[in-house]
Amino acid sequence: MGTRHRRGVKFFTMDPVYYKILHVFSLLVLTAWTFAAFANPAPETRKQTLIVTGIAGLLMFISGFGMVQKLYAGHFAAWMIVKIVCWLVFLALAGLAFRRPHLRGKLSLIGFTALLIALVMVYARPI
Repeated sequence: MGTRHRRGVKFFTMDPVYYKILHVFSLLVLTAWTFAAFANPAPETRKQTLIVTGIAGLLMFISGFGMVQKLYAGHFAAWMIVKIVCWLVFLALAGLAFRRPHLRGKLSLIGFTALLIALVMVYARPI
């Protein structure tokens, strides 16, 4: 689980499976809270929703780049850039649900589309 320095100091290194678990878990939290914001865009829940989606988005960002470093040695492919764009679009949707509640149907369609494109990029890697 760690590597040793020549003087015997042990450094913590994270296994890629932990990055994957953190990434998928934060995706589930982000998705659930975003669609909860679509279902009930009440002003009372705005602050808590934006905090939770922001933290989940940050954890997705950190774990995603951790996986890139561990699994791909820091080399970016085009599918990774498309996935980052989908992540940014989906991250903005919770805030937009509170600002534009009349567009909830269109925003949820955009959210489903961003999720679908991100999943295709991960599993098919077409580009």
